[in-house]
Amino acid sequence: MTVLKTSMRNFLAHKGRMALSAVAVLLSVAFVCGTLVFTDTMNATFDKLFANTASDVSVGPKKDDDAQVTGKPETLPAALREKLAKVDGVAGVEPHATSKQLTVVNDKNKSLSPTSGAPTVGTNWGDSQKKSVEITSGHEPHGPAEAVLDADTAGKHGVKTGDKLRVIAAPGDFTVSVVGIATFKTTNPGAALLYFDTPTAQAKLLGSTGEFSGYGLTAASGVSDEQLKQRVSEALGSSARDYAVRTAAETKEENKKDIGSLLDVMKYALLGFAGIAVLVGVFLIVNTFSMLVAQRTREIGLMRAIGSGRAQILKSVLTEALLLGVVGSVLGIGGGIGLAVGLMKVMGSMGMKLDMGELTIKATTPVVGLAIGVLVTLLASLVPAFKATRISPMSALRDAGTPADGKAGKVRASIGLVLTALGGLALAAAAKADDAAAGSGVLALGVLLSLIGFIVVGPLLAGFVVRAISVVVLRVFGPVGRLAERNALRNPRRTGATASALMIGLALVAALSVVGSSMVASATDQLDKSVGADFIVQSENQQPLSPAVVKAVTSAGHVEHVSEYAVVSAKITTPDGKTVTQRLSAASSTYADDVRAETVKGNLKDAYGKDAMSVPEGFAKDHGIKPGDRLKVAMAGGRPAELTVKAVTSDDTSIDQGAVYTNIATARTYLPADKMPLDFMLLAKAADGRTKEAAAALKASVEQYPQIKVRDQSDYKKLIQDQVGQLLNIIYGLLALAIIVAILGVVNTLALSVVERTREIGLMRAIGLSRRQMRRMIRLESVVIALFGALLGLGLGMAWGTTAQKLLALQGLGVLDIPWPTITAVFLGSAVVGLLAALVPAFRAGRMNVLNAIATD
Repeated sequence: MTVLKTSMRNFLAHKGRMALSAVAVLLSVAFVCGTLVFTDTMNATFDKLFANTASDVSVGPKKDDDAQVTGKPETLPAALREKLAKVDGVAGVEPHATSKQLTVVNDKNKSLSPTSGAPTVGTNWGDSQKKSVEITSGHEPHGPAEAVLDADTAGKHGVKTGDKLRVIAAPGDFTVSVVGIATFKTTNPGAALLYFDTPTAQAKLLGSTGEFSGYGLTAASGVSDEQLKQRVSEALGSSARDYAVRTAAETKEENKKDIGSLLDVMKYALLGFAGIAVLVGVFLIVNTFSMLVAQRTREIGLMRAIGSGRAQILKSVLTEALLLGVVGSVLGIGGGIGLAVGLMKVMGSMGMKLDMGELTIKATTPVVGLAIGVLVTLLASLVPAFKATRISPMSALRDAGTPADGKAGKVRASIGLVLTALGGLALAAAAKADDAAAGSGVLALGVLLSLIGFIVVGPLLAGFVVRAISVVVLRVFGPVGRLAERNALRNPRRTGATASALMIGLALVAALSVVGSSMVASATDQLDKSVGADFIVQSENQQPLSPAVVKAVTSAGHVEHVSEYAVVSAKITTPDGKTVTQRLSAASSTYADDVRAETVKGNLKDAYGKDAMSVPEGFAKDHGIKPGDRLKVAMAGGRPAELTVKAVTSDDTSIDQGAVYTNIATARTYLPADKMPLDFMLLAKAADGRTKEAAAALKASVEQYPQIKVRDQSDYKKLIQDQVGQLLNIIYGLLALAIIVAILGVVNTLALSVVERTREIGLMRAIGLSRRQMRRMIRLESVVIALFGALLGLGLGMAWGTTAQKLLALQGLGVLDIPWPTITAVFLGSAVVGLLAALVPAFRAGRMNVLNAIATD
């Protein structure tokens, strides 16, 4: 009880000093709990949606990963409906006619498709739709000119009943009037939904009134889903293998698997960043308790003198850590729930309306949050706690503070240097790897070892690096600058730990900046070297191009030629007897001029001849293929072909790396029209001297198709840069949490340092140091610590990023580009961060009463 009372008294006496450490625990736990609550809510929401919309038993086409991308969904014959209706135990059969390969535009030719990447879905109106939505305005669709639009899409784009919409689908374009608005009863998954009557959906989305995309069966009373599935499978007989027959539970599980993979990626990515914040928080907690123990040296010495044992001292410090962990964790759990609500609102702004009533807080979430916060705090306080137990009773006669352990410092420095050297060797080995997959494992080891090495050797580096920085930054401030330098060097361990927290976040920022910049530079370099076409025509939502779009582009004026490009699923039988699933890049013969792929054997233009093809270098080496070999090629859904290898292309490229080229006319020879994939991309070459006119003509040709973008090479380079930049900005935003925690560490270190040096500050003020000079000294100390952390972090991060780029070079991304403007901005920004972190501690130091400070014990 005495230990608890003492710990409580010390905790409350130093609550201000503990506050920033508690904030670090709060932020870390909040990020973890917020991620868990958000993903659990998403899972629960989709579970409810899938449960509401799943039929007792569904019958659909068997999923075929090798199916050709024709723009039309896989279908079942309409005649199957009657056969299913006769199955014993079937109370009803509802046919579905659904497609996700469409674009909807309003009367101003603006696309209504979600910008979040969610699909635009067209389907027939039926009983299954009534389970998830209800028409709140207008009426159900009847006839080929009517449709119902979901309320979220209508509200976002200002669509109301009576408005005209144009639907762009693979079978063709058509216009409908909005006759109803449907509101979701549960969750809008973010998609734009358009409902038609059944014949219209069949004809306009599937291309035939004799087909459906699937059937939903209702079980008769007393018949279970499993029983009905068994009876349907028996009724289908040997053809059952061609269908996917699922119960409601299986359909729900299948849907969960599709969305679950995305949610898992999101969940573990967010938890990874939370882990980084937790790691950074450890340094803050270690520093806090180390300084508190040092400041209470005499107090602990007195406790030892009056009979307190080492175990009691240990328990006292750990109890304070426990209290800190519990307080920070409890607040963090509440903050995590708030963070989850915020994420739900962000998703809502992107089109996915998540009901706050679905907020899911599992019992395990607060337990996990509390466990993480408490365990991390206890583990971080162990080293300071054990140091406290080594304080002798004689320390009661000395001033506060404990002398540094020189022997331990040398051992630590030796271990740090060894780890850093091993990390450097691992990074060097990764950079020289011949295989990207194997090299990535060595890279991960190198990152881990070098990071730990830098953390361990930090105090040793502080002595050299801080002095070097001080020569440039602090010496210009005269005696005040020298005082700031000596304060930063006074306790190298503390300076190293404080800087290490900032180092971790900035190392990741630097590494990702190098990788991102190198990816953009490599792609740009490849475009300059390999792409001879003037324009690239693609769908913004990555959907294939409809025949109408291809016809419009190929008929544009001032264009020398247009190359089509489609991806054909096929199986290739190689000379070594193996059958390999492969995607063929089926393109026009002019594609060889538009994309200049380097060949190591043969001539690429010959690969576009009749019944000819090319293979990539690695594929040829693995299977013993050489020019002149004839390979059996079975294109999915088509006749078998025998193609002659005319060229072997180099793998040293990022554009079309690993592509197997053939003429698109060859693919059309062996594939029926309904199995021929739609063009994925078009490349256009302007007529000589007509680049501007060709650009205007191409853009005019696709004006009625807002989802289609015509880009020249500079536009395409900007697109790549923007995409990489957006991804990096998201990552930087998540890493900001770790950097914020690191900044709190700088603030806490300075605040405790000011308390520790109270008498010293009073004496300095007494001999003539002004308030302004005192504040400047504290600020400069903070700046030099921040720059020290930034220098280590940026140097380490650039080493990681450079090594990662060497591995990317194996994938064709061979240009290393160090983003010096970004690196410089981060370094200078670190000085600003250090300056801001010192504002409160400096202000407090400047306000101290001189006599009271000198009299401080």
